[in-house]
Amino acid sequence: MNPSAAITRQFKYYDLILGAYVCVLLCANLIGPAKMSTITLPVIGDITFMAGVLFFPISYLFGDVLTEVYGYARDRRVVWSGFAALLFAALMSTVIVALPPSAGWRDQQAAVETIFGSTPRIIAGSIIAFWSGSLVNSYVLAKMKIWTQGRWLWTRTIGSTLCGELVDSALFYFIAFYGVWSMQQLLAVTATQYVLKTSWEVLMTPVTYRLVAKLKRAEHEDFYDRETDFTPFTLKI
Repeated sequence: MNPSAAITRQFKYYDLILGAYVCVLLCANLIGPAKMSTITLPVIGDITFMAGVLFFPISYLFGDVLTEVYGYARDRRVVWSGFAALLFAALMSTVIVALPPSAGWRDQQAAVETIFGSTPRIIAGSIIAFWSGSLVNSYVLAKMKIWTQGRWLWTRTIGSTLCGELVDSALFYFIAFYGVWSMQQLLAVTATQYVLKTSWEVLMTPVTYRLVAKLKRAEHEDFYDRETDFTPFTLKI
């Protein structure tokens, strides 16, 4: 389809995907960091990770689908929506934790602080890493779609995730924990999270294929970003 014509189009499922994306993002960032988990795998041994790592990669699946079907510019709007939602959630959490508890709630204040009282570094790391990694993921996928002429979807969903998750993982852990953890621990946790997230994307490739195929048929859209302005600092389509 002509890119200029797609700008004025109304899509059936774009808004629903945007809402689902923001929901997953908020849950992964608010609920996920509340627990560290350790599992034992054959041969590999113990792996420790933040529980949210099991669900956060879903946002990258959405990013792949949005960019593949609707184009980089529409995915960029979704990323900015998620960015704004995370900022508001961080503000809301800070205010709620800081409010003095009532007499009957003082015994539970510590639990509220543990779950929602993230340090400013963790909050900043989470938001910056999400924004940067998501836009890198979308940019790489959009460019690879042109290079591959729309063939080999798996190469760009996996390739873009490898790039986006690398940026995301590196930024988050270094912003949040540099100087708090030893360098060895920092690198080990970053590498573990990166491998888990990208492995999740590889396993979800069949699901991505099915969602993309269904959306392209339903929306009659298969966007190529040949004339797209790739600056991240705009909401224009």
